Amino acid sequence: MIEITKSPIDTVKLLEQVQSSEAGATVLFVGATRRVTEGRETVRLHYEAYETMATAELQRLEQAARRRWPLEQCAISHRLGTVPVGEASVAIAVSSAHRDAAFEAGRWLIDTLKQSVPIWKQEQWADGSSEWVHPTPSPGKK
Repeated sequence: MIEITKSPIDTVKLLEQVQSSEAGATVLFVGATRRVTEGRETVRLHYEAYETMATAELQRLEQAARRRWPLEQCAISHRLGTVPVGEASVAIAVSSAHRDAAFEAGRWLIDTLKQSVPIWKQEQWADGSSEWVHPTPSPGKK
């Protein structure tokens, strides 16, 4: 299941989407707006996307993950618009027979999503300024 939404992400629904009697492992990743980024206070994030292309790229990533790992189910939801501190902007749920595949696929999906999906993030700071930011590799990744 691929979802781009302007509503809060329902992680319970996402987990229900990936349940399977064949799965011994389910991993849920939730990316949320944090209050402090690199020493600056964030008040909210704002996301924009070219939705048609973003949906197609998310579907491509899901298919690639299914080819790479023996997944039972996969669900990805990304929020657009304003996302206040503490709320989820992205969630990925995967299920697999074994935990290694579920963890690896979930990690690969979020890292790759941030690099390749045409969704743009604007940090809105407590001092009233804002800045469009580009994704960077996760720590330890090259």
